[in-house]
Amino acid sequence: MKESSNKRYSNVEANNEDLNIGLLDIVFPIFLPIKGIHFISKKLSEMAEEDITDTSRIQEELLELQMRYEMEEITEEEYDKKEKKLLNRLEAIRKYKEKK
Repeated sequence: MKESSNKRYSNVEANNEDLNIGLLDIVFPIFLPIKGIHFISKKLSEMAEEDITDTSRIQEELLELQMRYEMEEITEEEYDKKEKKLLNRLEAIRKYKEKK
């Protein structure tokens, strides 16, 4: 029982740190919605960045493209054109991650 209550308090503390709720927020609760919106927008931004910079999805598209070419569903010219676009996207993601 003591372990579960410790876990509960540690989760509350973790959430408290994310939102940065302090004594001033308790005294002046008008700022809590603003902090909540800021917290949500920050999390959405982080999730969007992860989604945009996910190279595994592009690699899957490259494999699918190669399979379609080998099964003669697309021409060599279509394959080259789409492959070039996908490789350019991969390169752009790698450069972005290096700068960050």
